[in-house]
Amino acid sequence: MPDRAKPALPLIVITVGDPARSDDPALAAHKNQLYVAGIAGHGGTPALLHSGTPAPERERLLGAMDGLLLAGGADIDPALYGETANGALEMDRARDDVELAAWREAESRSLPVFGICRGLQAINVFLGGKLLQDVPSHAGTPYGKGPAHTHDLEIEPASRLGRAVASAAPDGLAAGDAEDSALQLQVNTYHHQAVSLEGLAAGLRPTAWAYSEAGRLVEGLESRDGRWILALQCHPERTESTPEELDGVWADFVAAASAVRSKRAVPAS
Repeated sequence: MPDRAKPALPLIVITVGDPARSDDPALAAHKNQLYVAGIAGHGGTPALLHSGTPAPERERLLGAMDGLLLAGGADIDPALYGETANGALEMDRARDDVELAAWREAESRSLPVFGICRGLQAINVFLGGKLLQDVPSHAGTPYGKGPAHTHDLEIEPASRLGRAVASAAPDGLAAGDAEDSALQLQVNTYHHQAVSLEGLAAGLRPTAWAYSEAGRLVEGLESRDGRWILALQCHPERTESTPEELDGVWADFVAAASAVRSKRAVPAS
């Protein structure tokens, strides 16, 4: 019998900032490659998309993608959630436009979407939520300028996030205490904006929390309708400051995109 062709790997579009528009293009390109490694290391085909991507290539990637990763980066223009800038810095409206187009394409086809840092905030804004524009204690050390600051993250065990991290923890995850079933991890912090429970979009469910001077922050979220939408405020692609349990989120995301790819595959005649 002839060998069967291996199924194509899922194409996952990663929206990032355009390195050419950065003050440090080399550092920006390096950070973008960390997302590429996260996808490629779990069996996906990564494709970077930014405001400098030519329109024909942008259209091709969005039409072919099996999953969408909204990555970290500059602040979202507060005008997108009905506010003026009051703490938001270094906004990139060209990127906002690219990501909103990518989000709408993913939404129209019910594709899996993974949000990281800015990506968590973008998902919340695109679904009608708002942001806290400045939470200084969570900004931490700029990437590449020293060891990452970390903080405790409480995770809802029954959530998609909780199941994913548990799947990557061979010895199990410990709860905070006998009266609190939340799972506990130490994660990096590189953000100065955040989502509060009051600003969370109605279609989203909070799945992880951290404390701050602004109160309890939503640092993990997912869709309430069962679609594969998951977001984290921390940066799991920065593996030197990430607990190994978050590897389970990458695996679950790529598996969801692989399922989309499989459904699209045309059987050989």
